[in-house]
Order: sequence, then C-alpha cells, then structure tokens
Amino acid sequence: MSDPTRTRKLRLRAALAVAAVTGLGATALTALPAAAAGETVTVQYRQSATGSDQVEPWLKVVNTGTTSVPLSQVKVRYYFKADAGASYTYACSWAVKGCANLTGTFGTLANPTATADRYLEVGFTAGAGSLAPGADTGDMQLRFHRSNWQPLNQSDDYSFGPDRTTYANWSKVTATVGGVPVWGTAPADNEPTPTPTDPTTPPPTGGAALFDDFDYTGHTDPAINAHGWSVRSNSGGPGVPGATWAPENVTFAKEGTNSIMNLRTSTAGTGESTRHTEILTRATKFKNGTYAARVRFSDAPLSGPDGDRVVQTFFTINDLKAPMADDYAEYDFEYLPNGGWGEPANILYTTSWETYRPDPWEAVNAHSEVRASYAGWHDLVVTVDDTAIVYYVDGQEFGRHDSRYLPERPMSINFNQWLIDLAGQTSTTPRAYDQKVDYVLHVKDQVLTPAQVAAKVGAYRSAGTKFEDSVPAAQ
Repeated sequence: MSDPTRTRKLRLRAALAVAAVTGLGATALTALPAAAAGETVTVQYRQSATGSDQVEPWLKVVNTGTTSVPLSQVKVRYYFKADAGASYTYACSWAVKGCANLTGTFGTLANPTATADRYLEVGFTAGAGSLAPGADTGDMQLRFHRSNWQPLNQSDDYSFGPDRTTYANWSKVTATVGGVPVWGTAPADNEPTPTPTDPTTPPPTGGAALFDDFDYTGHTDPAINAHGWSVRSNSGGPGVPGATWAPENVTFAKEGTNSIMNLRTSTAGTGESTRHTEILTRATKFKNGTYAARVRFSDAPLSGPDGDRVVQTFFTINDLKAPMADDYAEYDFEYLPNGGWGEPANILYTTSWETYRPDPWEAVNAHSEVRASYAGWHDLVVTVDDTAIVYYVDGQEFGRHDSRYLPERPMSINFNQWLIDLAGQTSTTPRAYDQKVDYVLHVKDQVLTPAQVAAKVGAYRSAGTKFEDSVPAAQ
C-alpha cells in the first residue's frame, strides 16, 4: 500500500527524532526536531461553542514543510479537564476531507494538571490522502460531549480558547507526524513521546507465556480441553434472551499456512433461533503483562439481511463477586459493525472496567472509541503494568487508561460474538456473522511493543510451535 523506500525514510526520521527530542525537556515543541524538518505541520484552531452543551474544536492541519505528508501519519491532540466521573463521545459535524476519513479517540494524561487530564486525539484514515507543501486539510468541524449529555465546563480546559473565533495557529493543540512531535506545547510534563515504527530492542526472551495458534480439528478436539480452553455451551447473558451458546459454531480451518478459529453467530430474528459463540480459558490466572490476538472483524452477514447489533470481541475478565465490588477487572476490545448501545453505526471500543452494578445499572470504567469500519484483519494488543492499561490496534496506540482501572485479581482470556438484541434487524430471514481469530498470545509481567509481539509470534511459528502455556496457576 505504501512505497517501501518512503516507509524506510519515515522510520529513519522517527528514530533520529527520538534522539533529538530527548533533550527537549519542557521546551515548547513548536521548535521542530531537525530530523523531521522535511515533514512539518502546524495546527490552526477556532472555537465554535463556548457554552456547557458540548465542546466544538474546529481544526485545520497545515503542511508547512517541504515534502508531501500522508495524513494517515498525522495525529492531533486537544487537551481538556474531564468533569468528575464523566465519559465522553466524539463526533464530526463536517470536514472537507470527509468525516469518514477522520478518527477521534480519547486518552488519559500520564501527569494530570489543573487544566488537563484527558485529551481527544484526532487521526486520519488512508482515505484522507496527503497534504502537499503549503496545503491544508480545510475545516474539520469536530465536537464532543458528555456521553449522558450532562452539562460540562470548558473554562478550565487547557486547549480551549474562548476568544479564538477565527482560524489561527494554536500551540495548545499538539501534532505528531509518524510519531514524531512537530507542533505545539502539551500540558506540563506531558509532551508527546516519539514512537518509532520499529522496536529499539528485540522482544524479551524467556518468561512465562501462553501462545495458541488454534490448530484444532473442531470444537470436540480433545486438545482444546487439554490446552485449557472451554467452548461455551451454558445459557445466560450477555445478549439476546433465550439464545443458545452453540459450541458447534466454533470451527477451525486452514487459511494459507495458518490455522484459523471461526466464531459464527446466527439468527432468524427470534431468541430461540439465535446462536451465540464463545471460547475462554478455564483458568483465571492472567494479570499483568501483554495480551495480543490477530482478529478478523466483519461488517456484513454471510447471507441474508444486514443490520443486527453484533458484538465481536477479544477480552480478559474475572467474576463480579458483588455489585460494585472493587476487585472486578475486565479489559475489552469490542467491535460493533452495526452500532448498538446508542451508536448508529460501526464503532470500535476499548474499555477498562473497575466495577459495575447490574441492577440498577451503574458502571465505573474508562473507554476509548473510534467510529469507523474495522472490517478485516487487525492486530490487537493490550498491555497492563503497575501504572496503566494501553490498547493498540495495528501497531498504533488506540487508548490509554490510568491506574484506577488496574486489576486486583487474575483473569481469564476470552473471545465471543453475540447480538445485543433483535431490534437492529427484525426480519425472520436467517443470517450469520463470522469473527475469525488467527492466534492469541499472553506474556506474563512483560510489556511488549506491537512490533515485539509480531516478532515473538513469528518466532513461535518459525519454530513450528503451535501451543505453549507456561503461565503458572494463580496464587
């Protein structure tokens, strides 16, 4: 998809910029790292709302460098102070580049200040194209609001400029190109960290790990049980009341040289006809470290009418011992190809759970989301250490949640696919959705970069290793 020579140049610039930025300290990043001088952008800003309904940062990205900049390499951050207990929803009202080519993800600052503890990170898909020298993106009319539409306070937000009613350069919004900081001044002690494409160190060797290539003959293969997996057959939630969790809908097949696990969920518009699927580890022994899987999401059914509110997942979880118990933990990748939970269309969530109460519903969690299609194969990675939970999709950071959501107890590893309800598509014509999984990896107590994950999986496959589980039982 991209020019290999250009990709190598971008990687070299990123690696050189790491050294350049190391000495910047708290210096404003408007001073461009020399290694990135050929690819420079500035961000222009104007506010479109000063009230308490929603935040409306309107932005333009301008290429002030000497070479064309692929917008898929650009990330822009708008910093704000979250209201107590609030979660936020991003939206794009209009954009010259097309709202479908913009992404919006919320993150948490490592070092909160009086005017910022969260940020909205705006990115671009490949469909946004490139910016020639001197060109800009045109209007990006963005907004976000509290998810429950309660009033919010903009006056204490770091990036908010109440007097900015026309576009002009605004250094309180930052930008990176290919992971290299090139514009703006972040809140104190929160400067964006350069993220070179390639790992600076090889993946750690040794250490306890679970790896499964899902090389099985079917859901009754004795090796599945021997390797610690359970294919769910018991009834209950989540999802459509009266649905069956169907082990026979978990199948395995070769695609090229890899064995692929397929989870098929089907319905004919009634609870009795609905078949959900799930596979999970019987052991709850996984806690800190790195979790990774290669998953293929699908937007459309294999046949029949589309529109069902499907949830396709990769997650870790332990049991809720009592409503609002503080030792509950759950870390989710959840893709909704047809929306649901109040969303009208495709959205990918990453969510870190502290606890919840099922009735009446109350939840304590943090989530990041992107409203875009994620149909196709994706590399999903989540790392958990003593400071944060960090989610990656296809090598790029997707969400970061702070230490309030760290696990107190070990968890299981799960994949499932299910329907939220039957309201998205009311037809009684049969239809089925597939979610595929290539592999799963957990490395205990080691935080790996996505590139290191790929290298470790490659090493397993080069050695012909289909399965390993050296993770000890939970103490």
